[in-house]
Amino acid sequence: MLKADYQYYPLYFKQASGTSRGVLTQKDSWFLRIWDDQNPNYKGIGECSLIPGLSSDERPGYEEKIKEVCDCIDDYWYYLEEGLKEWPSIYFGLETAFLDFQAKGSKILFPSDFTESKAQIPINGLVWMGDVSFMKEQIQQKIEDGFTCLKLKIGAIDFEEEVKLLQSIRFHFSPDEVELRVDANGGFLPTNALNRLQILSDLQIHSIEQPIKAGQWAEMANLCALTPLSIALDEELIGIYDSVVKEELLDCIKPQYIILKPSLLGGLKGSKEWINLAEERNIPWWITSALESNIGLNAIAQWTYTLNNSMPQGLGTGQIYSNNIQSPLFMNKGFLAYSKQGKWEM
Repeated sequence: MLKADYQYYPLYFKQASGTSRGVLTQKDSWFLRIWDDQNPNYKGIGECSLIPGLSSDERPGYEEKIKEVCDCIDDYWYYLEEGLKEWPSIYFGLETAFLDFQAKGSKILFPSDFTESKAQIPINGLVWMGDVSFMKEQIQQKIEDGFTCLKLKIGAIDFEEEVKLLQSIRFHFSPDEVELRVDANGGFLPTNALNRLQILSDLQIHSIEQPIKAGQWAEMANLCALTPLSIALDEELIGIYDSVVKEELLDCIKPQYIILKPSLLGGLKGSKEWINLAEERNIPWWITSALESNIGLNAIAQWTYTLNNSMPQGLGTGQIYSNNIQSPLFMNKGFLAYSKQGKWEM
C-alpha cells in the first residue's frame, strides 16, 4: 500500500537576488515523499516549488492541494492524468517523486552517461539583475569559472547602462568566445521593443527571452516576424494547459526559440509536449530550471541529458542557497556534472 507525505522547506538565498518582479530573499518549496508501506526504507522524493509572481499555481490552497495528493496517493494515476493539470509545480513534484520511488529512492531517475560521470551538460552562467558594479562582478566571476555562455537578466537598471555593460563584454570577448543571452522578463513595451532589439543585435546577442509581457500574441508575433535578434518565449508558455492552445500559440507567434521550465509547465510530461509541438514546427528549444533546490534540479538535469540537446542549457548549479540539499551535482567550468562518489544529505 502506497503512502505519501510532504515537508515544507523554504530555500534561503545567500545574497538577495534581483528579478523583474522584485528582489528574492527566499523561495518556498515542499518535498513530496512516496513509499510502500511494506518497505518504508525506500522513499521517492520530488520537489514542489513556486516562483513568486510567475508560477501559475501560486494561489490560495497550494499546500492543501499537496496534502490532498498525499492523502489520496492510491489515486496517483488520476493526479498524473487530470487532477493536477492546473497545478504544474505539484505535478512536477509528484511525477519526479514517483520516478525516484521506482528507482528505490536512489535519485537516479534517468540512468545515463551523465549519472555515470562520463558526460556533462553545457550550461549558461546566470548574471542577476543589480547595479552596474554588481553585474560586472558577477560577469567577471562567471568568466573565471569557465563559462562561455552568459545569460544576463536586464530591466533593473537604465537600458543604456545595460547596453554599455554588454558592450564592455563584447569589447573583450567575441561571439565565438562568449555567447550572450539576455532575459527581459517582459520588461520592454511593444512601442520600444523593436528599436531595443536592433540595438542589442548590433552586439551580436544570441537571443532575448520574453522581450514584452506575455499574453500579447499579435504584438509578439509582429516582433518575431521583424526582429533582427532571435526571440525565445518563456513566460508566454506558462498557464497554457490545453494542447490545442499550445499549437495555436506557436502557429500565431512563430518564435525563434522556446524555453521549457518543467515546474512551471506541468512537469517533464508537459514540457515534452511543448518540445514535440515545437519540433514539428522546426522551432529549437532549451531547458531551464526554475530556482529549484538540488532535488528538483537533479530530476531536470538527468532528464535534460536524455534529450540530446547540445545547446547550453539554463540549469542552475545550486550555489545560490545557504541551505540547499547536498548532492552529487556540481559545476565544472561551464558544465553541470554529476559525481558518482557524491553523497546526498537530506
